[in-house]
Amino acid sequence: MKNKDLFITDNSIADKYIKEYIYPYEVLPHIKNIILEIGKNLDSEYSLIDENIWISKTVNIPNNVTIKGPCIIDHNAEIRPGAFIRGNVIIGKNSVLGNSCEMKNAILYDNVQVPHFNYVGDSILGEFAHMGAGSITSNIKSDKTNVVIKGKEKIETNLRKVGAFLGNNVEIGCNAVLNPGTIIGCNTIVYPLTMVRGVIDSNKIVKNTNEIIERIKND
Repeated sequence: MKNKDLFITDNSIADKYIKEYIYPYEVLPHIKNIILEIGKNLDSEYSLIDENIWISKTVNIPNNVTIKGPCIIDHNAEIRPGAFIRGNVIIGKNSVLGNSCEMKNAILYDNVQVPHFNYVGDSILGEFAHMGAGSITSNIKSDKTNVVIKGKEKIETNLRKVGAFLGNNVEIGCNAVLNPGTIIGCNTIVYPLTMVRGVIDSNKIVKNTNEIIERIKND
């Protein structure tokens, strides 16, 4: 599944850079440089609060939030108490990074919600994606070998750390686990407590690893 199929709107400050690459995993090694390139061209609507940390003047940061650069937090994003931003992170307009959530080497498109006790690492989340409380992107295999994306064919990423890539309007249920190299197409729903692996097409409902059905409009 390609970037143009997953991120079907351009509503991210990083969209044009993401779509220079065909597949989402190809973006991961370049997130730092993307942030630095965008950051040096940002206008006076953003404050440079520390080295390579740009935050929109519309964003309020609680005192107990930790932010390591490079990082861009875009207009009207909501950063809640206890959030930990570990570097190489872009948080899109109107997005939410909630209490006790952790992010590293990841991009949230605009209007994404990661609101409660989530971990998002080495991942890209498309516009209006939502992660339920406690759901996480697992980004490293137990044996520490390189991640292979398993769809109709196996794709060698040549990367040790690869999280998940969520298309627009993906809904992840509470306490779901997205295994390394998971790709989920637009408008798909994943039920709570589900373990997901590989590539899931758009417009599906993932009830468990063995039951994936079509998502009917207005379901």
